[in-house]
This record gives sequence, structure tokens and C-alpha cells, in this order.
Amino acid sequence: MNVLLIGSGGREHALAWSLAASPRLSKLICAPGNGGMASLAECVALDQADHAAVLALCRARAIDLVVIGPEAPLVAGLADDLRAQGIKVFGPSKAAARLEGSKGFTKDLCREAGIPTADYGRFADAQSAKAYVTAAGKLPIVVKADGLAAGKGVVVAATREEAERAIDACFGGAFGAAGSEVVIEDFLEGEEVSFFALCDGKTVLPLATAQDHKRVLDGDRGPNTGGMGAYSPAPVVTAEIHDRIMREIIRPTVAALAQRGTPFQGVLFAGIMITADGPKIYEYNCRFGDPECQVLMMRLKSDLLTALLATVEGALATVDLKWRDEAALTVVMAAKGYPGSYQTGSEIRGLAEAAAVPGARIFHAGTRREGDRIIATGGRVLSIAGLGRTVGEAQATAYAAVDRIDWPEGFCRRDIGWRAIARERQA
Repeated sequence: MNVLLIGSGGREHALAWSLAASPRLSKLICAPGNGGMASLAECVALDQADHAAVLALCRARAIDLVVIGPEAPLVAGLADDLRAQGIKVFGPSKAAARLEGSKGFTKDLCREAGIPTADYGRFADAQSAKAYVTAAGKLPIVVKADGLAAGKGVVVAATREEAERAIDACFGGAFGAAGSEVVIEDFLEGEEVSFFALCDGKTVLPLATAQDHKRVLDGDRGPNTGGMGAYSPAPVVTAEIHDRIMREIIRPTVAALAQRGTPFQGVLFAGIMITADGPKIYEYNCRFGDPECQVLMMRLKSDLLTALLATVEGALATVDLKWRDEAALTVVMAAKGYPGSYQTGSEIRGLAEAAAVPGARIFHAGTRREGDRIIATGGRVLSIAGLGRTVGEAQATAYAAVDRIDWPEGFCRRDIGWRAIARERQA
């Protein structure tokens, strides 16, 4: 098969790495790709927002399957335009992708379907939003820009003043159109987990669990980011919790979308809080997580291309995925200043030495290749992954590779996996 992979981040590098191992693959094209993906695929400069250009590339290169990595083209309806031209595509329709494109839509759907989530309100102006915060009288409280904000449109406000500043930022244009509506919800106390499932519109196939680290600094301090590291499996998801997530959250969501005439076809990514009352959904995404995808692909033993194609063709009931027993952990290296302002253009050295660590793998995100040099081009720049018999061993592998990278302009957290490692030490 000829496969076109849309995207340029660490998630797409991990998907490209897994797809490239498939015996069913003839040609892999990544658009636009990054500095690390060229060794696995042909990288083509392409504006993913230009749907006509994507269609033209598919026709010119006889593409059999398009895999859409990021959320923005899904929310913009790229999958719909491809399907309308008879092209197979992995990724939900624009209508189903509203699960990520509008937090208010998701909250309303959960309320209608009886899916456990935090109490909330939706607001189109700052005055009514602030009045809700005052009336609620609950702190901390969570303020969210309704639309896509690259993982940065969420503030957990410890004070009413902080909540009001977050509201003003949204309506003041800090997140563009994404902040034209605001969702305010109760703070959920507990432990977060990332839960993934493939959905073909009717069948739901759960994937391995993972836990992300959203805060920028050690000890889960500082502002939220797109993710500073992840590990899999997440031991907080016991067999009982897994069953409850599927029964109370995932299956009712898929059923609710199907009943609306907008069946979900792709990968459903649920952000779950394990509270004292059980699992509750705090967000949905309509694509693989980044950096969770990296650890999932490190552990996946089955052929990814076969699984994605079965999802597209409505044949997930025939798929049985196999996973490595080892744990996987990934550490994100970001440009200093991220998630605020940061410099680009610095050279990254030592990548070959890092890749030589047994059990380690380097996934590129914000990079470009200039001859033999790798140049940083974004905020989150590299994802350094490791395997191990335990999360602790996987962590040691990943940081051994991190320590061989020569990039003074970058930084990383040094405590990725700390919750799971604490459990391992207590066992």
C-alpha cells in the first residue's frame, strides 16, 4: 500500500516508524514531515490546510490510505473531503471531531448521555463567565478556551482573580477564535490517565494505557504544555478501572455519536481523571496523543497498518492487538522558554550517541535537517523514548540517552514516570 501520513511532530514520527515496519507498506510519504522522518519516508512540503493540494498529491502518488496525525486538519474536515473523493482515510469526520474541536460540545454530549464528568457552564461573554465563577464559590476552578489552543487554553485557577484573568485572556484574543467561547468546570481531584481506543463506527478496540505529564516543570509545577513526557502502561488503570472506563465513558460516547448520525471512525483519546468516585472524563481528543503515541508505538507488537486499515474498513472486530510486556517511557526535550516564547535555529548534537543506548529511540518533533545538521524549529523538539522491564528501567534508559544529547538551548523534566516508579518501589 502507498500511505500518506499528514503531520510533522513526534507523534507522526512514531507513527511513521511503526508504519515503516509493516510488510503491507509499499511507499510511505510524510507531509510535511520533519528532520528525523526522512530516513523512514519521503517527506513532501505540503500545507495540510490546503485540502485541494492534499487531494492532488493523493492522486499523483496513487495513495491508498491517508493517516491524519494532528487535530487541526481533522476539525477542519480534511477527512470528509478525502472520503468524498473515494480515498481511504484514518481519522474522524469534521462532525465527529467536534469532540476535540469544541469542549462545550463534548460536555453537552456527556451530560445528555450520562457520562461521568465535572459540572460545568458554557459562556460567550466575560461578564456571565465571571458571574458563574463567583456563584460557584469553588476553588480551584478550571477555565478552558472552547476551541483548539494547542494544549495551552486551559487554566486551573487557584483564586477567583486568577480565574477572571484566564477568562479575560480568552475573550481578549489570547487564543484567537478558540477563545470566543469559554467552558468553566469544577476541578477534578485525582490522577490523570490517557486512554486510547480504535473505533470503526461501531466496534471499539481499547489500546494500551498511558500517563502524560502536562506541566512544564518537575513536580508537576508550572504552566500546562502539550506534554513533557509519558509512559505506558499506567498502573493506576487496574482491570476494574479499565472496565469502568469502557462501560461508563468510551462505549456510551461512541454510541451517542452514532445515534446523532456522526459515527466516530479513528482513534478516540480520552483524558480521564481517576477520582475517589471512579473515572471521569475531562477531555476528548480525536487523534493519538503526543507524547503518548511514542510510548504506545514502542510497545505495539502487532502491525499498525493492518489495524488502521481495519478501522477505516469497519473490520475492527477481526483485529486482536498484541503488546510488549515491557514498559515504555518518553522524555520531551523542549526549547528553553517553552511553553512561552523561545528561540529556534539552534543545532542539536549527539543524537547518534543517544540513539546508540540499548533500548532507546529518538523521535523528532520540531526539527529540520540541513545536510548532516539537525536544527531546532519548534517548542517541543525531541522525544527520547526507552524500554525496560519496569517503568523505572524505561526511565533510566530514556535519561541515559537524554544525557548524551548536546543541546544547551534545550531542557527537559527529570521526573517523568514518578508516580509509577513510586508504586514500583512500594510493591
